[in-house]
Amino acid sequence: MNTKMVTMKWAEAGLIAIACGPTVGLAASVLGPSLDTFAVLGQQGVTNAGTSVIGGNLGSAPNPSITGTYTFTTGSLQADTLLAQNAQLNLTAAIGTVNSALPVITIAGGDLDAYEAAHGGFIAPGTYMVPFATTNLVGTLHLNGGGSDTAVWNFLFPSSLITATKSNVFVENVGDGAHVGLYWDVVSQATLNGATFEGNVLAGTAITVGSGLVIDCGRLASHTASVTLISDTISTSCLSNGFDQGGGGTTGGGTAVPEPGTLGLMVLSGLMMLGGRLRRKTIA
Repeated sequence: MNTKMVTMKWAEAGLIAIACGPTVGLAASVLGPSLDTFAVLGQQGVTNAGTSVIGGNLGSAPNPSITGTYTFTTGSLQADTLLAQNAQLNLTAAIGTVNSALPVITIAGGDLDAYEAAHGGFIAPGTYMVPFATTNLVGTLHLNGGGSDTAVWNFLFPSSLITATKSNVFVENVGDGAHVGLYWDVVSQATLNGATFEGNVLAGTAITVGSGLVIDCGRLASHTASVTLISDTISTSCLSNGFDQGGGGTTGGGTAVPEPGTLGLMVLSGLMMLGGRLRRKTIA
């Protein structure tokens, strides 16, 4: 085989790799397209005392019961709509995905405050098992992303999640936060008190929220029970602290989706036509 033909063989191989390699794109959110639109989702209803401010959809399926007064900054009521039904399917998948995240760090005693104090005053991205059905958070929790906008925290509670009346959760140092994820996967009930909280609460049973809690970047989703609010603010907007709860994955951010690159295929086609002409010339 002469030099021209060898060169063409290597060029064609390179273009095939370009054409069939990953193109720029992000994998779908852990939450799924329907759940991602909800700020509050129940399976057996949503109740509210006072007036709660909601940024995103609020709904329940299959039980359509929604009671109380709500002010929507975005979104609407979704009482056993197709969107709410699909969101429940997304919730099932999201719980499975978050639970499969590895490696897992076990927080002894289930005390988030003590763990934070023992690790420099913050908790780094990772997957954490938080055992025991006690009050898991009393003070202020600082989740520090180390400057990464693909930081992901998964907190796994084999029993319940309980936060005290003076507790806060802050996500810090995550760049532009474009693909940050924060997931609280709770096998049984989540009871949220305090001033502020952040992230996606994926609860196996009921979610009960104390009066005046603000979640300005996250959502509440109950898999088999109801959500109870008392004049709270729940929003998926993520405007105040600049990070996006929905866009991240359990391993941190979007990933390239393998699909044919259109430009590469066009160039490959032209190159193969040229190669055919050169071969005919060489044989002749």
